[in-house]
Amino acid sequence: MATVAAASLTAIHSEAQQANAKLVFGIIGCGGIMSLHVQGLVNRHDDVEIAWLCDVDDAQTERMSRFVREEFQPTAPKRTRRYEDVIKDKNVDAIVIATPHHWHAPIALAAMQEGKHVYIEKPISHVYNEGHAIIQAAKKYGCVVQQGSQMRNSPVTTKAEKLLKEGVIGEIKVARAWTAETRSVAKPVPNTATPANVDYDRWLGPAPKRAFNRQRFHGSWRMFQDYGNGEIGDDGIHDLDMAAWGLGVDRLPKQITARGSRMMLHGHASEYPDNMNVAYEYDDGRLLIYENYPFTAYGIHGFDNGNVFYGTEGYMIFSRRGAFSVFLGPKNKPGPTEGQEIRGSRGYAEHMHEFQQAIRNGSGTKANAQTAHYSCALVHLGEIAYRTDGRLDFDPVKERFVNNDPANALLTKKYREPYTLG
Repeated sequence: MATVAAASLTAIHSEAQQANAKLVFGIIGCGGIMSLHVQGLVNRHDDVEIAWLCDVDDAQTERMSRFVREEFQPTAPKRTRRYEDVIKDKNVDAIVIATPHHWHAPIALAAMQEGKHVYIEKPISHVYNEGHAIIQAAKKYGCVVQQGSQMRNSPVTTKAEKLLKEGVIGEIKVARAWTAETRSVAKPVPNTATPANVDYDRWLGPAPKRAFNRQRFHGSWRMFQDYGNGEIGDDGIHDLDMAAWGLGVDRLPKQITARGSRMMLHGHASEYPDNMNVAYEYDDGRLLIYENYPFTAYGIHGFDNGNVFYGTEGYMIFSRRGAFSVFLGPKNKPGPTEGQEIRGSRGYAEHMHEFQQAIRNGSGTKANAQTAHYSCALVHLGEIAYRTDGRLDFDPVKERFVNNDPANALLTKKYREPYTLG
């Protein structure tokens, strides 16, 4: 009995140590949003070691390495232009991916094949079929996936979710999402020589080969189909994700209607419209509506990015800026709000903490691969409808458009060798 008790105690201690173990991270893509993630890890003193920094631009890894070394850990992270170096390191537990969209799935899939858990910035997929590949890989290799939809873990969302589930606005029939900001014209610029500190062929990766162009690089790459998904897949995916959450849908729509145009940004280099409206109808009749405009400095309902959930008893205005308000009945009687104590909470710390704890103890994540795919699918289906017939019927079981070969062809894409999905 004493032997059994000792063995049990050892097992308990082992599990406790694992639950509190320091995690070893690899950082892939060291610009933009990754700066915010790394700064959060540093400021919160998260129990992680940053072992690797990977970026095709040496200036990005140098800047981040200096920050990590001075503010977080005594040992400088290793630096590389090749993500393969990071995922092949057997000491690395997880990677955080914040590259342009066209690299998200290839890196994530390769990482999971090496047993790495992955935090993938939104959207997890550049095209529809990549979402399936990530779901399957997560299951096959037993890896934790968290999409960077941080509002899923905000205390504001938690409070709003409780109210919605209690029926504060009745049965929700329609969810609305918007991106309402100001945008300006970016005129096309000529190609130039590639900077000496940049591996541009690797930056292009699976995208078609091109000469270096600064608009097809840091920041403004979002304007081009080869690397991004336009406004709907940039800011829009956040609000589409929360629309799907508020509507409570765990499936795909059966019909998509989309339109877009060049409303005011004439001469803009972007391959996307400057305004877009998409309606998604589900098999039970519920609707999800997305819209974006380039001239609305005032936002909609006071928010540049937000949602409205329309129920049978009232409606909720919700924003990922960390706020919500409820209005009830025919006279719009004010109802509950988020409250001053959590106002402005956007979930960054909670979302990253959930990812870390899921690795340590096997718990789930709110923005797991399947949930992320349902939201990212709205980006891809909306864009395909816009680029083809405007109105498309979709089979949510077969996950194919009905009798529309050109639309189905856009569910995937060609990958430039050797940068394939493997």
